[in-house]
Amino acid sequence: MPIIINLDVEMAKKKISLNELSEQVGITPANLSILKTGKAKAIRFSTLEAICKELNCQPGDIMEWREDE
Repeated sequence: MPIIINLDVEMAKKKISLNELSEQVGITPANLSILKTGKAKAIRFSTLEAICKELNCQPGDIMEWREDE
């Protein structure tokens, strides 16, 4: 998949755990883990907005597109 999820990088920069972020964003740790590992097929804009707000980052800091090689 050419969309790469860098949520773990942003979480490490902010020193926040998966459980802390899931609680602050209002989604289950399991769903956040699916997103973090790149296994999610979609993300709601409201969830993306909440994650960016908590991590004080831009959507492009969390997701990037890479052309298939």
